[in-house]
Amino acid sequence: MLVDSHCHLNFPELAGRIDEALALMRDNQVTHALCVSVTLQEFPQVRALAERFPHLYGSVGVHPGYPDVPVVTEQELVELADHPKIVAIGETGLDYFRINDDGEWQRDRFRTHIRAARRSRKPLIIHTREAAADTLRIMHEECAGEVGGVMHCFTESWEVAQSAMDLGLYISFSGIVTFKNAVGLKEVARRVPLDRMLIETDSPYLAPVPFRGKTNEPGLVRYVAEEIARLRDIPLDEVASATSNNFFKLFNTR
Repeated sequence: MLVDSHCHLNFPELAGRIDEALALMRDNQVTHALCVSVTLQEFPQVRALAERFPHLYGSVGVHPGYPDVPVVTEQELVELADHPKIVAIGETGLDYFRINDDGEWQRDRFRTHIRAARRSRKPLIIHTREAAADTLRIMHEECAGEVGGVMHCFTESWEVAQSAMDLGLYISFSGIVTFKNAVGLKEVARRVPLDRMLIETDSPYLAPVPFRGKTNEPGLVRYVAEEIARLRDIPLDEVASATSNNFFKLFNTR
């Protein structure tokens, strides 16, 4: 059993071929997937997928890479999260990679999501890019550890991973861990305890080797698990079992 803890099945690259994507999941023993929201405008698509398929779940949130969408309120997030198949708040966080200002709007939005997560008692899906220090600081200030969550598509240092785990967060590895040049990330994947680890695709992006450069999909999360098993010199079943159990525990699903 494998679980893709983060994908975007509603994105155009996959939305028109859902049946094919679900078939590949079955072929690769990927039993469940979490479809993650990036704006409230497309959230109904995420919710519809979660409602239609028993083995899919959804989240609600606004990605920090969308500066021009309407301001999201804590109350909106709490109300939209009040659904049995919506299991998390996010993705949310900070992304300073292409920022053209001081980023205060991102930090305000992040705080709103953390407060909504605490009210709804649902975990956070955290995106951070070139903003690890501020991401961790705000999580501390807003008591994000009360609900926990996951640092998705992790690409930071071992020290950042430790700080996140100290807050009660899981560390999720994507197809990036299979890339030849991801030397530092491979070392983090060796060191993160199995009981604090998730795996994901972030599809349709970041397809793992040997599919790098192609459209990614949830069924390919198997290659992420295989690389982690290789790095740690343990059976694939051990990675699959641990990461799947962690998913069901964190998101209170089964």
